[in-house]
Amino acid sequence: MAGIKDVARMAGVSTATASRALTGSGPVAAATRARVQEAVATLGYVADSAASSLASGRTRNIGLVTPSVHRWFFAAVLEGAADELVRHGYDLTLYDVGQDPDRRAGVIADLLPRRRLDALITLSFRLSVFELAGLERLGRPVIAVGGRLPAGETLPDWFTAIQVDHARAARMATEHLLELGHRDIAYVGRVDEDIEFQVSTERTRGFLHALAATGVRTPADWMVPADFTVGGTYHRARALLADPQHRPTAVMCISDEMAMGAWMAAHSLGLRVPEDVSVMGLDGHPEAARLGISTVDQTPLDQGRRAVRLALGALDGTTHPHRITHHLALRPRASTAPP
Repeated sequence: MAGIKDVARMAGVSTATASRALTGSGPVAAATRARVQEAVATLGYVADSAASSLASGRTRNIGLVTPSVHRWFFAAVLEGAADELVRHGYDLTLYDVGQDPDRRAGVIADLLPRRRLDALITLSFRLSVFELAGLERLGRPVIAVGGRLPAGETLPDWFTAIQVDHARAARMATEHLLELGHRDIAYVGRVDEDIEFQVSTERTRGFLHALAATGVRTPADWMVPADFTVGGTYHRARALLADPQHRPTAVMCISDEMAMGAWMAAHSLGLRVPEDVSVMGLDGHPEAARLGISTVDQTPLDQGRRAVRLALGALDGTTHPHRITHHLALRPRASTAPP
């Protein structure tokens, strides 16, 4: 059976370099890492995970805590993280804690300390001071994707936050409609604020800010409350678009799922999208892309990949804890056009 020395000899590197390339325990040039991996594949080398863990002090296992695996956004972040972990030869331990705060507290206080994890990724949580204290006791880097810290809380030295500027996302989407020439713009938003994700208020603020900058006002009855689902928005949007004497030329929705509901409502009334009414969304839902709905994409796959890279960088000492505002991408499609 081939050993690490055989891998090093075939790759033309030292045993220590081959070990670093395989364990991620230190910097290795990309070309060198590729030669080591090619030697591993050729020789059929399989590392002793227990011995490797003892030698490097790492388990090559990263945990991810999520409130759901069923909603498309969480699934997309998870997919991106899992893909990046596989590329670096790491395992993933997934904790789906749902919406139950007691269950989440139990995972942080009890389960996480029992598992040997190199780092932890949290997804879209509003972390309390008690949860931060529990995470600090792990003694591992923590990467928080979305969510919020307690008001006024500064970042601990083991914590990195990846956040989306939701007000800017809504402003970009609204500005797209304004630049097309729309002035009669309706708004479909959430009925109540979500205590964890808190995007609705920020996106409403971004929408109103973009309108105010150009002197455009939206009638009160065009500020339509709806939930984040296709079905919940469909009926609200249908009522909004039913009156031909008081119909907006564009509907700005604060999620792509809402935009899909508005798109379906328009078609059910015999309206053409975008000739009769433009529909704009937010987030980057893959189904919205298939329908040709314009959006501002917060690239959740990239958020997952980025979280893993930041975690590995923190382990290697090449990145340091800080706040990161994740990039947004305007994606104009077939659902928006000049009025």
